[in-house]
Amino acid sequence: MIFDKIIGPVRPVTWVFHFWPIFVVSFVGSLAATWLCKKIAIKFGIVDRPDDLVKTHKEPIAYLGGVGMFIGLTVGVLAGIGYLRDEEIFSPVLKWLLGILGGGVIACFIGLADDIFNMKPGQKILGQAAAAVILLLAGITPNLYRITGPLNLSMPYYLETILSTFIVIFFVLGATNSLNLLDGLDGLCGGVTAIITIAMLLLSTHLATWGYSEVGDPVRIIVCLGLVGCVCGFLPFNRYPAKIFMGDAGSMLLGFMVATLMILFGEQLPRWWMASIVVFGLPILDTTVALVRRLLNHRPLFVSDRGHIYDQMIDRGIPLKKTVTICYVIASIYAVIGLAMSQIRTRYAAVVYVFVSVVSGLIVWKKGYLKMEGLRGAIRSDKKLT
Repeated sequence: MIFDKIIGPVRPVTWVFHFWPIFVVSFVGSLAATWLCKKIAIKFGIVDRPDDLVKTHKEPIAYLGGVGMFIGLTVGVLAGIGYLRDEEIFSPVLKWLLGILGGGVIACFIGLADDIFNMKPGQKILGQAAAAVILLLAGITPNLYRITGPLNLSMPYYLETILSTFIVIFFVLGATNSLNLLDGLDGLCGGVTAIITIAMLLLSTHLATWGYSEVGDPVRIIVCLGLVGCVCGFLPFNRYPAKIFMGDAGSMLLGFMVATLMILFGEQLPRWWMASIVVFGLPILDTTVALVRRLLNHRPLFVSDRGHIYDQMIDRGIPLKKTVTICYVIASIYAVIGLAMSQIRTRYAAVVYVFVSVVSGLIVWKKGYLKMEGLRGAIRSDKKLT
């Protein structure tokens, strides 16, 4: 059977349950911190004001939701560190987790600075790259030998270092900006991130039962639980109608953390690395569609518009809540595909991933999501979804 080895013999599934208080601590911390951040944002005028172009909400909405999530995440990760303080692997786990939190601080701070001061794109990219460098300094990189070894390809150490550095920076920049672009509707980015992280938690649990990595297994479990907890603590304030936005501080933080998880899945065999990338399918799809659409229509690649997939659903008459629900379903489909394909051989899974990519592209093209009309760059509201 394909799925007869979901549970491994090294650790029982109950091993993961010891870490579940991390979710509770992160959830409560995020819930309380988001409430407090909302009060602070309103008092000091740190709000997102509508502009009737890209920001179409009716009244100013408090920012700083990303700060609330970061506080919840930090509390959860620190609780996880406390759980492992007596373990032999404590030192390397501590190094990785502190490196992840350090990169998260930079990502959140850069996003917060952009929320308040409206930074230039180049400045944000440099900040995101700095966050990626923290991961490199902590030793969090993909294991490229697991890819080149089976192919009998030798790689000098310096070349492996250069490629690893490029991959880590690429993943961090890609994921942070993808989730930043997805943060366009109440509850959308947070909910999709929760779905993605839950899928990664299931994948992490599977790997932990097989003893995939003595250090990586607890790190992945702790980060997943902390991330899900902080997002769930934020969502009650962000669901429609939103009382607070995560802002770039939140979307960049979430993107950085998800990028870190994907890199951690590349610690050993490429099969689970590929699976984690597919789990992240919806943000990848939306970003790819946005860039291709702008390129085909001779529009600036890095100028905001309302032509994202979710925007076009709204402009075609689909209510906001239903649009968010549809995006949740799409994210769940990619997550299920990634989880299922992680259980078959890499060569077969790769074929399925190519098929899924082609089908996704055809659906986007057939439904007209590559078109760009009007000043907002979106399909006119008088057009119906067919």
